[in-house]
Amino acid sequence: MDTSIKTALKKAKRKQLLKTIIISIIVVLILLPILYKTGNYFASKSSSRLHDQLFLYHAIAQPNIRIDSQVTSHSSMFGGNMITNRSKNINGYLVPWSTLTSSYSWFRVDIDHNELTPGFYSSDTDFYEYDKQTKNKVATFYHPSIQDYYDGIQNELSEISQMENHVAEVALSFNQPYTLKEIQAKIPDNLNIAWLYMTSPIVDESNGPAGMPVYGFDPSDSPKEAYNSFIEALEKYDAKGNNETIQTFLNENKNKPFDEVKILGIMLTGQTENFKALENQELIRGASVGAVAQVVPYIKPEK
Repeated sequence: MDTSIKTALKKAKRKQLLKTIIISIIVVLILLPILYKTGNYFASKSSSRLHDQLFLYHAIAQPNIRIDSQVTSHSSMFGGNMITNRSKNINGYLVPWSTLTSSYSWFRVDIDHNELTPGFYSSDTDFYEYDKQTKNKVATFYHPSIQDYYDGIQNELSEISQMENHVAEVALSFNQPYTLKEIQAKIPDNLNIAWLYMTSPIVDESNGPAGMPVYGFDPSDSPKEAYNSFIEALEKYDAKGNNETIQTFLNENKNKPFDEVKILGIMLTGQTENFKALENQELIRGASVGAVAQVVPYIKPEK
């Protein structure tokens, strides 16, 4: 082949290669912002969805646990983590609770169920559930329709009422469902009703904790309004109707006036000596102590 032809072909190939490179660079420069914007859009939507789901779950299934702050961490256009800092209010004393590290991507959110589920300690002399990070004891509710629990049904009122200079939370489980009015008539005014236990799955608990959620809400200053918000939250949380426990509760109670709705238990907070008045109450099937804090001179208990 003639040398001039070879040279011309080489120049044409170089020119074509250069053209291809320039076009590729232009395409990349155009696509990168689109990809970045699209990635951030989907990541932001997942982040918002995870944020809402965490608050929603705490509103219906985390007894006396509050979210103090919730921020994103290690976020990028592809996803990131969400850090949820939590605590308990024990009669005016804030007790730290486990921090959740949940994650999200473009089309998926993963709540940190590992930390939501309590650990349990067992020995020859004792058995109890505990928060995995703080190691504080977790108060247990007992469903009136479940007869056999692994460690029996505990009543720790006498033990907690003997403690001096402390505040505590105690989960009271009733021998049968009661209305709030019936419950309030039996609860001393010097104790706070911090949470109402409304329902939970009926499962076999005889071989150890099944790790089932309990559903309820903080009655706050207006129990009727709080109950309506609870019903709305349950419907939103189980919008597809897959949770049998929630759907059964909604079918039985959604259209009832709150005064007629029956409650399975309550979470109380207060100074430990004030729990003594409850020791001989017939409606109490079980009483499980949760977090406890020592009273200090510079923080006054709410009651």
